[in-house]
Amino acid sequence: MESSAAFKIITWNQTYKMLLKQSKTISTSFKPEILVGLARGGWIPTRIMSDLLDNPAVASVRMEYYEGQNQTKPHALLTQPVSVNVKKKSVLLLDEVSDTGESLNLAKGHILCQGAAEIKTATLFCKPWSKFEPDFYEKQTGLWIVFPWELKETVICIVRNSKKDTEKTKQETLKLIKAGAPKDLVLRFVKEALEENK
Repeated sequence: MESSAAFKIITWNQTYKMLLKQSKTISTSFKPEILVGLARGGWIPTRIMSDLLDNPAVASVRMEYYEGQNQTKPHALLTQPVSVNVKKKSVLLLDEVSDTGESLNLAKGHILCQGAAEIKTATLFCKPWSKFEPDFYEKQTGLWIVFPWELKETVICIVRNSKKDTEKTKQETLKLIKAGAPKDLVLRFVKEALEENK
């Protein structure tokens, strides 16, 4: 992560409101038989969307692409195939963000190869540079988005990427706090990450 990284902190309340709005949009045009969450970031939005669409048929598929903040592998890799039979089913594939779009595109292709009759994709955010535009998304931003369920992961990435440079760690974590991350949790996770990296 570069020292100029800017963060967008998303609260549980914001997440739920975006998913509520999105569920209304989806329900007017698409009736999925199965909701598939892209692991790991799409699991929580998928669980909430399951409630909002009153559809308990939830499954998972896993791609690996990120190695840390703003650090990706050369290509997304399928590491866990879709966990249920999707043959002849309508599927809603969910993730929290379409960044490059590579993971969503690969997951969509995989699900279609498994025989899905129809597939639509949904994310909360789509980055301006994404090569894959989801069928449904709520907002676009170029900032590094931090959801409530990934705060510790973000702090660990900051500490690792700072390579024991305490001043750099301090600068980056202050940016995170100024963006709205809970100070007490950020400081706790920084302390834990520094102790683990000794």
